[in-house]
Amino acid sequence: MDKLYYYFPFLESIRDFFELGGNVLYLIALISIIMWALIIERIMYINRQHKNNFNKAVSIWSSRADYSSLYAQFTRARLVSMVSQGLVKNTELINTCVVLCPLMGLLGTVSGMIEVFQVMAFSGSGNARSMAAGIFKATIPTMAGMVAALSGIAMSTYLKRKVSNQRHLIREALVLHH
Repeated sequence: MDKLYYYFPFLESIRDFFELGGNVLYLIALISIIMWALIIERIMYINRQHKNNFNKAVSIWSSRADYSSLYAQFTRARLVSMVSQGLVKNTELINTCVVLCPLMGLLGTVSGMIEVFQVMAFSGSGNARSMAAGIFKATIPTMAGMVAALSGIAMSTYLKRKVSNQRHLIREALVLHH
């Protein structure tokens, strides 16, 4: 393992950070990895698969002879819905991960503070220096959760904007009257 740290010194810093922050950091990291995997999947979907679905819906709509009947309106609504459903898949799961990150951070901070106060109660020490060190250690999970959530919020907002724009484009592309 020391050889690995020699070639990749940043790994030692990451290990130290996880040791300092406690076990909750592993949960925050797992949630962050899941969140980013979903974000990357959504970006890839919008840039690749959605274009195919969009073009397929436009092709189906354009091949129709009738654009104004009640059946045509239902067909248009179904096509818009089909394309829209693909766009919003997993977005709520991304939002859930965004919300979970700071909550897990707070859980880590609260459990860390409980640990600090337990040590103080058992040792009978009111040493400000050791208390400050314990509080510092306890706030690491909150910071990690907030950083993960902030990056997730930024990407979630980006995805919402892309979805909204694409929904608008499909509604415009499938006009009722030709």
